[in-house]
Amino acid sequence: MIKPDLTMPLPETISRAHFVGIGGSGMSGIAQLFLKAGVRVSGSDRVDNGYTKALRELGAEIHIGHDAANVGEADTLVVTGALWQDNPEYQYALAHGIPVLHRSQALVWLTRDHRVVAVAGAHGKSGTTGMVATALVELGLDPNFVNGAVIEGLETNARQGASELFVIEADESDGSFLLYDTAVALILNIDDDHLDHYGSYSAVEDAFVTFANRASELVVISADDEGARAVTPRLSHRKVVTFGESEGADARVTAVTTDGPVAFTIVWNGDEFPVTLKVPGRHHAHNAAGAFAVLASLGVAPAAAATALQSYGGTHRRFELHGTIGGVSVFDDYAHHPAEVRAVLQAARTVVGDGRIIAVHQPHTYSRTQRLAQEFAATLEQYADETVVLDVFGAREDPVPGVTGALVADRFDDPSKVAFIADWQEAADHTATIARDGDFVITLGCGDVNRIVPQLLESLRRVNG
Repeated sequence: MIKPDLTMPLPETISRAHFVGIGGSGMSGIAQLFLKAGVRVSGSDRVDNGYTKALRELGAEIHIGHDAANVGEADTLVVTGALWQDNPEYQYALAHGIPVLHRSQALVWLTRDHRVVAVAGAHGKSGTTGMVATALVELGLDPNFVNGAVIEGLETNARQGASELFVIEADESDGSFLLYDTAVALILNIDDDHLDHYGSYSAVEDAFVTFANRASELVVISADDEGARAVTPRLSHRKVVTFGESEGADARVTAVTTDGPVAFTIVWNGDEFPVTLKVPGRHHAHNAAGAFAVLASLGVAPAAAATALQSYGGTHRRFELHGTIGGVSVFDDYAHHPAEVRAVLQAARTVVGDGRIIAVHQPHTYSRTQRLAQEFAATLEQYADETVVLDVFGAREDPVPGVTGALVADRFDDPSKVAFIADWQEAADHTATIARDGDFVITLGCGDVNRIVPQLLESLRRVNG
């Protein structure tokens, strides 16, 4: 994993930018807006995907595979923290004095001279960014945005608008969310993730305090989340707005129903505003209250904000249905932390009816798996009926001896409810064998577990004749 210099001054102008890992959900959105800003864009990735194909159609020069020659005449290289030090394109840029920007720095370059709404938190950023962006589009406010996932209804993860508003998903994992010139900071939750970067939970808290206090206009922060509540007294910002189900929250959620798409009421300045979303899950009510508080604080009429939020239809890789074979529905979700896994499985439970939930879990990073194996096991065992655990997706980390998916599976109290299967075809076949009419199969992870979905569907076809 590389450590880009986040203190490097940004170039005044960028004429040609080369993106290493351009097919990622976040990188592709930034590349798309670079194109729309008139920058010539090229990029590379290991495989072709929907993002690379869309960028190619927009005029980007896309290379599959990494090679120094791909950089061409680029005057700027854009990278992610997941890049390995020996990447030939990265090494070429270093050897030839080409400025290397972390993707967050590229986003800072894009958002200069805009009014930035930055959505931060350990969980729920993409969905809540999608809510704010969707509502602003629905209200005719023509926002710019970059999100970590394609937004249903808008069918894109990035948009160039004519307004000063620029909504972004602000990643705390490597501290880069501190780079943005944030006007409105929305904090959904804070927990002890990404300790490989921060070293301690107190350092995570300190980073969120800094992020909030640097916002030029407003901080919107959860009144429900334990981590957010702990840092709120440390905020010195002149304007802090809270949201959630807790007594005293400024945007208070009440009357939540979860039997299908989540419905609830937001109480704001003594008035009540009913909301029914198109997506299931109590956590969406919490996140929508944060989005509502942002919109209302930006000057949107509260009733209009509540109505506009109802247009949000979810995001790709968030409880996304890919097909139903023999009555078995196969979903994919990005959840990669126990709190996220719990939220998506609880949401699934509200709509699965009499069916069962079969989780196909791909642990993400060796450090997280080693530290949270017991918590993952307890969460999966409690909220899924059956679990198939795949091997670890290492991402930016080197393998750690003894840390495999078995570390999670071996911690189940009831071993009959879990199977560790490293081979994907075997895992797909096993899942299809145990699934029955009415069940939900849900892949879970932020690595490449979504790529097993076609195998799951094909295995179900074979089982169902």
